[in-house]
Amino acid sequence: MALQDVCKWQVPDTQGLSPHLPEAGGWAVPQGCDPQTFLQIYGPRLAHGTTTLAFRFRHGVIAAADTRSSCGSYVACPASRKVIPVHRHLLGTTSGTSADCVTWYRVLQRELRLRELREGQLPSVAGTAKLLSTMMSRYRGLDLCVATALCGWDHSGPALFYVYSDGTCLQGDIFSVGSGSPYAYGVLDRSYHYDMTIQEAYTLARCAVAHATHRDAYSGGSVDLFHVQESGWEYVSRSDAYVLYMELQKAPGLEQEREPERKQEREPEQEQEQEAEVSQVCPGPATPQDAAGGGELFVEPEEVTAEDDRIRVKTEMI
Repeated sequence: MALQDVCKWQVPDTQGLSPHLPEAGGWAVPQGCDPQTFLQIYGPRLAHGTTTLAFRFRHGVIAAADTRSSCGSYVACPASRKVIPVHRHLLGTTSGTSADCVTWYRVLQRELRLRELREGQLPSVAGTAKLLSTMMSRYRGLDLCVATALCGWDHSGPALFYVYSDGTCLQGDIFSVGSGSPYAYGVLDRSYHYDMTIQEAYTLARCAVAHATHRDAYSGGSVDLFHVQESGWEYVSRSDAYVLYMELQKAPGLEQEREPERKQEREPEQEQEQEAEVSQVCPGPATPQDAAGGGELFVEPEEVTAEDDRIRVKTEMI
């Protein structure tokens, strides 16, 4: 017996207009753009970018990300959330297609809840990363785009894993994903160390994302900062990326870090100036070419002693 016979369900009329869809001309598209032209240009594939990062240190795991969701040259949402909590001791950064990331995190939350009910405890961060990579690897080659960094705390302490939609699963101390990741890696590689304090870790994460948003057109908005500790994850702050970047430019610590670089840049110039001054004070030795050119050689007179006079007299007598 069919479902419609039991539930008295009727197939909806797909020919008519749906009451849940906006009327013609009511779609949210950029001003000055024709909807059909916009969909033809950006419809099949929309370029997207982001800046997310995570690093592990003595006091837990730091996760940070910008908040700009882009569709090509169009900013779809300036205040999206790219760090998604999974449970009390686990969260993950999202990079790729927003719909794919949100969908797979919902699937992961469901699977972890079922594991907890069956086994009486949640799996470790490593087990969670392996589970997610195994589930997504079945859809390899189907344009699934999910790149995430799982940040958590389990019985082994702070843990960090990178998972990609093709089944890649890597463990590490520093990961940055997205179009702005090269700029974020530049800041992280310079200042990261495992024994940093909590405030140093907060400053480093904010600085890395803020510099990436300044250089990467697809990243921007604000900077979300999360901290995973033994007691659970904590939402630290959301800061405007542009204001944060300008504050970092004026910070005295940044000027002190730049001073050695500026000193190295000035050293070659100072050496050249010193060489020029020495050449003016102590000119080089005269050469026969200088005399042939009409110049006169200056020979300093030697001091004549009594012994020299006796030798000269004996020479004349001989």
